[in-house]
Amino acid sequence: MVRIVIQRTARPQAGPDGEATGPQPYSPTATQLDQHTLPLADPARYQPQPPRRRRRPRLVRVPRWVRWTALLVLVALFFRRAVAWAVLAALSAALHLVGVNVNLPHLKFGWPWQSISSGTTTNTLVGPLILQKIQGISRPALGTENFNFVFTHTVSKNIGPWPCWYSGTFAATGHASATVDLNPGPAWWKPSAGHYQLHVLRAAAPGTPGRLTISMALPLPQLPQSVHDVTVDNTLSKPISSDHSWTYPGLGCGVLIQPQFSQSVLYAQAQTVAFQQATQLPSVTKPLVSAAENEATTMVRDNFLQPTLNALGYSLTQFTIRWVSH
Repeated sequence: MVRIVIQRTARPQAGPDGEATGPQPYSPTATQLDQHTLPLADPARYQPQPPRRRRRPRLVRVPRWVRWTALLVLVALFFRRAVAWAVLAALSAALHLVGVNVNLPHLKFGWPWQSISSGTTTNTLVGPLILQKIQGISRPALGTENFNFVFTHTVSKNIGPWPCWYSGTFAATGHASATVDLNPGPAWWKPSAGHYQLHVLRAAAPGTPGRLTISMALPLPQLPQSVHDVTVDNTLSKPISSDHSWTYPGLGCGVLIQPQFSQSVLYAQAQTVAFQQATQLPSVTKPLVSAAENEATTMVRDNFLQPTLNALGYSLTQFTIRWVSH
């Protein structure tokens, strides 16, 4: 079954004047728009937009004190060896001023450009050259130790059968030094003696410093040989007690005995007691010998070996000293 639909065209309606009011053809001269006609689009909307300018990121302003602090830190790192030497020197002077005796680490002053040059090479046999440098050492190393002791001075002048004596006990502080002979002589350094050994771990090459170890033997530190090698600090000495006979000061005993002892007599006795303790008392001799050994090791390594090796393009990896009987 087929349905046929016939669409009829609507007739234009006549207006009040008899004119048709239906749809009219488009006329560009028309000045009025029908209420059903859409307005024309704005042509500016379809024009290409100019490129937008990117805003620069805002820079963060660093405070001035932060910049100065960073600069000072970099300078301190570059001159760290000189700064460490100055700090240790100031600390040592301050401790010495207040009377505190502290063994601070030993650090030699030096500039950054005085270190090993990476391009330094040498064909010199470092073993004999270093041995010659060691044989040129002419000064001894001294290790000083302070120790406290007590001594008693007595004066006795009996009157016949009557006892007459007076004694005073004093506390004192002594200073003693042990000596290390850094150059026992040419015979000491003969190869057959085995008192000097140098091992090259890596030879110096352009851009790379060499590495070596040194082991040497020295005679044991020598303790004080006479009372004149020991001193007593008068400023730290003081009396702590006194005693006398029952006849003092009566029965003429006070006339014979003068309790005011002579300073020269007291110092001579204190020096003798200090010398005995510095050579016989283990609590004094062991720290004394240890201080001398440390002083000798530091002196030989920093003042004689390391500067010579730096000039030859080598670094000292290990350095030891054996202490043997002479």
